[in-house]
Amino acid sequence: MVDNLIEILSQFDYPVRRQGSFGKNEPYPDSFFTFWNDESPDHKYYDNVNYGVVWYFNVYFYSINPSNTYDVLEQARQALKAAGWITPGRGYDVLSDEPTHTGRGMQVIFLEF
Repeated sequence: MVDNLIEILSQFDYPVRRQGSFGKNEPYPDSFFTFWNDESPDHKYYDNVNYGVVWYFNVYFYSINPSNTYDVLEQARQALKAAGWITPGRGYDVLSDEPTHTGRGMQVIFLEF
């Protein structure tokens, strides 16, 4: 699922990184995505056999252009929905480690059977 998520987010021509993967002195790109896999529990059990996996991710977009934090994340939400991902909301504000960047995030879910 990670590869699928990265593939979809990469369509927007912004860097895609795992959340927290920037080095201590590594500069932030002007705009970029990050993601984090919160958990991946089994979906259901039938006759004591697991059936499917629920993939929970948080996807974040950071930018020096505040309107991009809304616009690009919404475009990503639509692309993920079109690819079969569940996007249960329109997102939320997130903190940035850099005063030049604003951030926005959303939870995305994929049911793999």
